[in-house]
Amino acid sequence: MDVYLPIANMSVNGLWIVALGGLTGILSGLFGVGGGFLTTPLLIFVGVPPTVAAASASTQVTGASVTGVIAHNARGGVDYRMGAVMIAGGVIGSGIGSLLFRFFRSIGQIDVVISMLYVVLLGSIGMLMAKESIELLRGGGSKQVARRRHHPLVASLPMRWRFYKSGLYISPLAPLLVGVVVGILTMLMGVGGGFILVPAMLYILGMSANVVVGTSLFNILFVTMATTMMHSLTTKAVDIVLVFLLLVGSVTGAQIGSQIAVKAKPEMLRLILAAIVLVIAFRMFLGLFYRPDEIYTLSPL
Repeated sequence: MDVYLPIANMSVNGLWIVALGGLTGILSGLFGVGGGFLTTPLLIFVGVPPTVAAASASTQVTGASVTGVIAHNARGGVDYRMGAVMIAGGVIGSGIGSLLFRFFRSIGQIDVVISMLYVVLLGSIGMLMAKESIELLRGGGSKQVARRRHHPLVASLPMRWRFYKSGLYISPLAPLLVGVVVGILTMLMGVGGGFILVPAMLYILGMSANVVVGTSLFNILFVTMATTMMHSLTTKAVDIVLVFLLLVGSVTGAQIGSQIAVKAKPEMLRLILAAIVLVIAFRMFLGLFYRPDEIYTLSPL
């Protein structure tokens, strides 16, 4: 079933796009990531311009996050106060990311920037997650995780607040700055930011593991809504047909993922996610060194 994508100016298999949406929805419910880190590269692999892939994936991530938040909220797994602070930072970051997106596109380098960001961020985070997961599965890292606290720099920030569900007494400036970084990445890369946000919440903020996934999805939901509006008003790169096909699969997939997450072993899930992240990073790295037969991109009018 071929479907024409007007903004991307190409035809794709609609069933394949729906299946991709379902896969990213499952990842959303399982790991607390929006799934955009997978959606955007795979769309690029099939020929969708990176700019269109990034803008459209951020819209699809919103739909996947809605159902994920509902599922995790039902078991008390969302810290709304922490999430609200990070959302404020995310909106600020989206504005900064919009300016950067337009600048790199104006000089004809946005496609290269998107690909390089994926290689660097996915590669480094994938290795970190894989290392810790292997240690936990071997039984060597369990004591370290039990003693995990927030980063010393976080402890030095002024104006401390209590975040009861996360079990923290820290400055709101820390989650605000984390939100700003995630907002910039969401705008540039079309990701929900979960693959950055989840490790940051665990290793930098020191949040309780039982609220990390739900709070991450709550943040992703609103940040991707903001970035979608930014893209629609500034870059004009959102392909509504592509978004619809992705949403059809992702809404169902997120519910499935949330159910699996309750029963599965967290260390094994984290190792699987790390493996997926590293494979995609390697594929994006290879893509920097070859030229496809046909090139699709967006250029300023």
